[in-house]
Amino acid sequence: MQIKEKEKQEEAAKEEQNAYHADMLHYSKVACLLQSREAKEKRVMEKAIVDYRLQYQQPRCQQEYDLTDPDHCRKTDLGDAQMMPPGLLGEDPDSESRRQRQREQLREWLIQQQSELAAERHQRKIEEQRYDQSRVDMDNKALQLQSTEMERRKAATLATKEYNLAKIEEKRHQEEEHNDEGVDVEPTLGMVGVPGLCPSSDRRAPPESLQHIIQFQKYQIEEKKRVEQERKREEEQNDRVRLDSARTALLIERQQARLNKQLRRHLDSTNVKLAEIHKQQKPDIERGCIDDSFFSKFNTCSR
Repeated sequence: MQIKEKEKQEEAAKEEQNAYHADMLHYSKVACLLQSREAKEKRVMEKAIVDYRLQYQQPRCQQEYDLTDPDHCRKTDLGDAQMMPPGLLGEDPDSESRRQRQREQLREWLIQQQSELAAERHQRKIEEQRYDQSRVDMDNKALQLQSTEMERRKAATLATKEYNLAKIEEKRHQEEEHNDEGVDVEPTLGMVGVPGLCPSSDRRAPPESLQHIIQFQKYQIEEKKRVEQERKREEEQNDRVRLDSARTALLIERQQARLNKQLRRHLDSTNVKLAEIHKQQKPDIERGCIDDSFFSKFNTCSR
């Protein structure tokens, strides 16, 4: 039994190996065919390119030839051909001179940039100097204006002082003239009886004027005390009014809170009573206590 199974397994493996080899051979043939076809297509493409170049890309049609005279190279003699400059094909004989010109042009550009930078720095320096000079001029002008203002104030002060001195001198002169006119030529007993006392030199106020001054000062002191007392009384009254207002507001707030509490209690008790009444009026469906009024609630509208 085992031998037969082993033989069957060997035959199956052999068949699988043969199928694999057959597939490999088939794929190899297909690959060879594809490779040969690709090579053939490549040769055909290269041949077509060569034919196109031979037909449409002749040397006389290139850029090196003169478009107005494509046969110029054919017409060129061998002697003229020998006069062409030696060197490799496509080499520029003026490359050295061109590089020299490029270096000179680069040097000129650098010199121009340096000169522009120098001019810009010089211009910036000039602007800074102008700005500094303008600041100095403004400071000098401010100092000049300040000194002018001080001189003007000084002159005004001197003028005011001179005016005051002149007014004082004029007043003193008028008082002297008034005293000279008011002096009696005939001396009285009172004047003569007090030795060393000159009537014109006594500048004290008479007793009546001193009494008036003292009374006026007392009146001012009393008026000031009265104003202070009134202000103090007004402040005390305002404080009392504020305290009364605060106390009244607190009492009103407490009363309002008490009323709200009472209303809440009354509302709660009313709700409890209504709930009990509703519960008593509600039919007990579970127990089957349903009367005719329960059915009369249905079909009472068009809906």
